Amino acid sequence: MEKEKVKEREPAQIGGGEDYENMLKIRAAKRDRARTGKIVIKGKALPWRQSRMGYTKRYLDWHGEGDTAAENWTVFIKDMKIHSGKHRHQGGIQLFVVEGEGYTVVDGEKVNWEKWDLIVFPVKPNGCEHQHFSKVDGQSAKWMAFRYHPLAGVLGNLFEHVEDSVDWKDKKQAASG
Repeated sequence: MEKEKVKEREPAQIGGGEDYENMLKIRAAKRDRARTGKIVIKGKALPWRQSRMGYTKRYLDWHGEGDTAAENWTVFIKDMKIHSGKHRHQGGIQLFVVEGEGYTVVDGEKVNWEKWDLIVFPVKPNGCEHQHFSKVDGQSAKWMAFRYHPLAGVLGNLFEHVEDSVDWKDKKQAASG
């Protein structure tokens, strides 16, 4: 049997030279950020923002925060006075309840929680459809979410929005009526 001849590629064809130098610069910048980045993120300085999912205060956003010592994390607080939007995504995310009490409906099953509880979503082939509720309408129930994106990428970064939060005011709908 004749061996197949393998042609060696030039460094420029396999990302050598300039690409390698750029990779070294990017890794050095990430190392510097991990060593010298902001350690404390002041929650009082962060705004609450409304979206289809409810009111959110974002501490870390894996694709937007460039001045902290953390990388690849999303961390935010959700405030539900009635309920969040309904959505589906993969498990592997943790929610720590910081205020109030409520429940989450996960794939049709109601799960109660209160202050200081930890909610851990299971990893399932098609993710988990869920929605969060305050037990007392109009009274805040807040949890803080922690998501590590390299894990989310391995599990499948699916996200499907199913239903809006009751608080959401569609800009087009509000303008027309």
